[in-house]
Amino acid sequence: MTTSTNQSPATLEQLQALDDAYTIDTYARYPMDAVRGEGVRLWDAAGTEYLDFLAGISVSNVGHCHPAVVEAIREQAGTLLHVSNLVHTEPALRLAERLATNSLGEGSKVFLCNSGAEAVEAALKLSRRAKSAGDIVVVREGFHGRTYGALSATPQEAKQAPFAPLVPGFIVAEPTIEGITNAVTANTAAVLIEPIRGESGVWPVPDDVLVAAREACDAVGAALMFDEIQTGLGRTGPLWRFQATPVVPDVMTSAKALGGGLPIGAMIAGPRLANTLQRGDHGSTFAGSPIIAAGALATLDVLMDPALPARTEALGARLRDGISRLPGVTTVRGAGLMVGFDLEGGGAPELAMRALSEQRLLLNATGPQTIRLLPPLVVNEEQIDDAVGRLGALLG
Repeated sequence: MTTSTNQSPATLEQLQALDDAYTIDTYARYPMDAVRGEGVRLWDAAGTEYLDFLAGISVSNVGHCHPAVVEAIREQAGTLLHVSNLVHTEPALRLAERLATNSLGEGSKVFLCNSGAEAVEAALKLSRRAKSAGDIVVVREGFHGRTYGALSATPQEAKQAPFAPLVPGFIVAEPTIEGITNAVTANTAAVLIEPIRGESGVWPVPDDVLVAAREACDAVGAALMFDEIQTGLGRTGPLWRFQATPVVPDVMTSAKALGGGLPIGAMIAGPRLANTLQRGDHGSTFAGSPIIAAGALATLDVLMDPALPARTEALGARLRDGISRLPGVTTVRGAGLMVGFDLEGGGAPELAMRALSEQRLLLNATGPQTIRLLPPLVVNEEQIDDAVGRLGALLG
C-alpha cells in the first residue's frame, strides 16, 4: 500500500503510531514533532515555538535553515545531485581544499565521507596502514560512533557489551598523563582522543594530558588522532578545538556541523600521513556529493567569520555563568558553546523532559546527573538569558 505525499500533515500521535509500527526502536524520542526551523528556534505542527539548545546534537552550528546554506543547496540541486567519485566535481574538491588549508598545516589532505563514524573508520584504517603495528589507544568514556570499528574505539560498557566480540586491538587508557603514557608502546599505531569528551558529559581533557599523548606518540612513531566531530567547526570558539591547545594532531575527524544540516564526514590527515592510504584502500559511494559539498562550503563561509571565535567564547562564558547561579547545579564545564552541568541528586533525564514540555527548551541529558547544551552559534545574549531563565523556572 502506498501513502500519498499530498495528504494533510500528521499529528504527533499519528507520527508516534507510525514510529511504533514501522521503525526499529533505537531512539528514545521526545514527544515533539519538528516541522520548521529558523536560527535558534523550532516549531511543531501546532505552531508551538521552541528554543533549540541542542542544535541537532551540534549539527546546526549555523542555525536552522541558514539562508546562505539553503541557497547553495537549492542552486546545486538544480544542476547536479550525484555522480560517482570516478569523475571530478568542483564542490567536493573545493571543500577538500578548504578543509586541508585551514586545519593541520601545509600538505594536509582530506577523505570525504558521510558521517562522523565513517570519518573515524577512515582514521582507524589510515593509522594501521601507516605503521606495522595494530594497537589503538582510546580514552575511557570516550565516544567515536556506532559502526564496528568506531564502537570498538568507544570504551563504554553499555554500548559495547551487547555487540561483542568487537574489533580487536583497542587499548583503553585513563585520560591522565600516566594512563596514556603507560598505554602507548612500540605496538601502538595511534592514540584516538576527543579533546572534550562530549557524549559522556562534556569533559575537557587537560592540556598536559594532550601534550603527554603527543610526546608518547612521537616516541614510538604512532599517530595522534583527534576526534573533533563535536568540538570542531567553531563549537568551542576557534574553528578547531586543537587550536586552543598546545598540540597539533596528525589526523583529525570532522562531521556534524560541517554540512549545515546535511550528512557529511571528513578525515583530515596532516602532512606526515597525508599520502598513507593508496588507491583502492578505502571508498564511499556518496562521499563528496555535489549538493552536500555545496552546503558544506556555504556553511564554512559562515563558520570561518573572523569575529565568530570571540563571540562564541563570550556567549559561552555568559551561559556557563548563568547556569552556575541556578539552584541545584553543582558543576558547570565546557568551552565556548559546548556546555555541560551536573545536578545535585541527579534527575537530569527528567529535567530534560520537563524543559521540553514545560518551558519549550530543547536540550539533552548525557547521564543521570548531567545536562548538555549545544546551542547554534548564531544564538544571541537575549536567547542565552532566556534559556537560563527557563532552566531557573524548573530548578527554582
